[in-house]
Amino acid sequence: MEKTLAPRDFQEYMCQFTPDVQAILQEIRATIKAEAPDAEEIISYRMPAFRFHGILVYFAAFKKHIGLYPPASGDKAIKKAIAPYAGPKGNLQFPLDQPIPMNLIRQIVKLRVKQNLAKAAANKKKRR
Repeated sequence: MEKTLAPRDFQEYMCQFTPDVQAILQEIRATIKAEAPDAEEIISYRMPAFRFHGILVYFAAFKKHIGLYPPASGDKAIKKAIAPYAGPKGNLQFPLDQPIPMNLIRQIVKLRVKQNLAKAAANKKKRR
């Protein structure tokens, strides 16, 4: 069995998919970058991810959906909005045969930035 190499960057990751899925991945990437312009784009666990004082989000394309990890917590409105997309392992699954909720992804990223900044500030305070 041949072992596939992990993609080195987003471009390599994206090239594995059909043009329609590539367009969705590009849009998700742009949405995340717009909400977290200082975040570092990385590949982790063979998936695109953004890091800003810790991991903000991972996202990945699958046969029938786009996965987003980790799901948001700590905001009742977002928790209610993500309920229809909850996957079996605590991830979010956005079906490819439906419009991807970019506004929801935007809200999740905003919340994760806020949470990561608060956690970083608390850790900094602790170290003093």
